[in-house]
Amino acid sequence: MSEMSMKRRTLMGAGTLGVLAAPSLMTGIAVAQEKSENTGMKASPPTRMLKLGAFKIVVVNDGTRVSDKPHETYGTNQPQQAVAELLQQNFLPTDALLNSYSPVLVDTGSDLVLFDTGMGEGGRETGAGRLLDGIRAAGYSPEQVSVVVVTHMHGDHIGGLMEAGKPAFANARYVMGEVEYAFWKDPARAGTPAENGHKAVLEKVVPLAEKTTFIGDGAAVVPGISAIAAFGHSPGHMVFRLDSDGKALMLTADTANHYVLSLQRPDWEVRFDMDKAKAAETRRRVFDMIASERLPFIGYHMPFPAVGFVEKQGEGYRFVPASYQLDI
Repeated sequence: MSEMSMKRRTLMGAGTLGVLAAPSLMTGIAVAQEKSENTGMKASPPTRMLKLGAFKIVVVNDGTRVSDKPHETYGTNQPQQAVAELLQQNFLPTDALLNSYSPVLVDTGSDLVLFDTGMGEGGRETGAGRLLDGIRAAGYSPEQVSVVVVTHMHGDHIGGLMEAGKPAFANARYVMGEVEYAFWKDPARAGTPAENGHKAVLEKVVPLAEKTTFIGDGAAVVPGISAIAAFGHSPGHMVFRLDSDGKALMLTADTANHYVLSLQRPDWEVRFDMDKAKAAETRRRVFDMIASERLPFIGYHMPFPAVGFVEKQGEGYRFVPASYQLDI
């Protein structure tokens, strides 16, 4: 082999490793894959660490789910072709959706606050319900969680509150919307389309009521975290603003559930929004604020790690995934 060929080969090899990952990281990935394949050991769920002033934030991927027929969930008041065209314009498949579930852990220095609990044990057959593993992978334990905040009471947010019939976060107190709780607990839900949700709340939420503070618009959760009413997706859906050392971030929960279909077309109806007109109005109000203040936000169903920015564009908003803004 000529000297020139050897130099070129060495350069390409070094360059490939330098661009893709450090050698130790590549080795770690290979070892993790080998253990997973050969011993059945499950890799830890993905997590993303962020900084906001003095707050440390961890986004945990509780799981993902692929579904078909996007037009039956998003843009239900639009022609199927319009939904397909918008997906195609954004380089997305027109026949399938990937949905992520992303609970958020906030370490304020005084409290460890968890927002939503994922699918829990009921989701593990489908590969979800991985929050507890994610918390441990981030260097915390479920016992350290001091406050659990429930943004609303759909199953993918309350599923992890209980584990084997006991509270999954043994030392936590709870914060939930008063309007939301009153709706789902009401026996009048029996015999209606909300009956399954009612049963889940009786099982997962009602046993925790004595340790729960029920809040409304503007309430403080802990210093630096406040609630904002964002009704529509559910009767008492709440979003939360985090403020630390002059920096702010919004947790938008299910205000928008798809980074293209919900943000670029905020007025399109979504099957899972219980009050569709109110949900569209709330989307515009919340994301107008986020856009005008240039705030980062974490959306529960945004593509993992679920954090980004929006700017007003056309009929709605353009989603800009975060890169290193919350790392430095």
